[in-house]
Amino acid sequence: MQAFFLSSSSIAATPSTRPFLQQPQPAASVKLLVQPAAKSTIARRAAEAGQRPVRRVSASAASSSSPTTAAAAATEVPAQMKAWVYDAYGDASVLRLDAAAPVPAVGEDQVLVKVLAAALNPVDAKRRAGKFQATDSPLPTVPGYDVAGVVVKVGGQVKGFKEGDEVYGMISEKPLDGPKQYGSLAEFTAVEEKLLARKPAALDFAQAAGLPLAVLTADEGLRRAGLGEAGGKSVLVLGGAGGVGSLAIQLAKHVYGASKVAATASTPKLDLLKSLGADVVIDYTKDNFQDLPDKHDVVFDAVGQGEKAVKVVKEGGSVVALTGAVTPPGFRFVVTSDGSVLEKLNPYFESGKVKPVIDPKGPFPYSQVVEAFTYLETGRATGKVVISPIP
Repeated sequence: MQAFFLSSSSIAATPSTRPFLQQPQPAASVKLLVQPAAKSTIARRAAEAGQRPVRRVSASAASSSSPTTAAAAATEVPAQMKAWVYDAYGDASVLRLDAAAPVPAVGEDQVLVKVLAAALNPVDAKRRAGKFQATDSPLPTVPGYDVAGVVVKVGGQVKGFKEGDEVYGMISEKPLDGPKQYGSLAEFTAVEEKLLARKPAALDFAQAAGLPLAVLTADEGLRRAGLGEAGGKSVLVLGGAGGVGSLAIQLAKHVYGASKVAATASTPKLDLLKSLGADVVIDYTKDNFQDLPDKHDVVFDAVGQGEKAVKVVKEGGSVVALTGAVTPPGFRFVVTSDGSVLEKLNPYFESGKVKPVIDPKGPFPYSQVVEAFTYLETGRATGKVVISPIP
């Protein structure tokens, strides 16, 4: 059997031509200096914005048991960083590594995170392809929503984090509506305090980076379907070996007390589903789930089979549709990033009851972001595609 790594412990519009770094900044925000001689497009525009340097973060400010964390917190925050960037919409080939991108400014309610690991999501690829241009940030863009790393600077209004804290989260509150121009596929990213949570000590940075968007989506979908109101409901997860599906199985079973969890996957991934807590595993290469006799209170459709999904939901039940056509009683939602939800789930990550699933081909090194995206877009990934370490 293939070995899986489990942790233990669309709207088209004209592309924006607004210059990089022109997002409104709070009046009291600390800005960064980008050398006027910088050759990169991003750095040149940052220089034109007149950013100033930030102060050094001392080693004594780092409160961590991890040598990696201490080293990150003791590092002087530079004016420039390495970042993966795209200047035009398209396939993965539009991505390029910029060695002189500006470190983002830090707002009063934000922290600056030294990124140590990031994860890719299908929404990253759809955004890069131009599916959400009407509500997207300006080009050029640093992609990436999921982050795990170390706080190296805090804004004046931040109360819950300090320099040296290990954190993780989804960096844009709404992934489709005005997502950040500076994503997580960079050495540094600026994130609102409310979107982050403390990294579970039982997880390393790569494992933590594989959680935020996927687990927030799984959790919000199950709660919207009514699973959080009472235990004892039956759940069918379509696409149980994917990033969201693998977490939906675990949350349904171990957090929300589902009486029975069924899930679909291909033959090599059935044992994975069982290890995650699925009571019934369905090999979609051999069986059609809609032909089986069981019906379910909740169908969580992570693969776009809405017309079939509604045939196996009980009367009064719900179908969560993440992609594809929505057929009543199915519904769709766009996840909202919320650090407090991650904090609520942290005990389950610490205990190992809920585990991130990292695709066995990864983590991918930072130099192979293009290859990682290409692999993600085949639709064959198991769990999450993670980038780590990030220099």
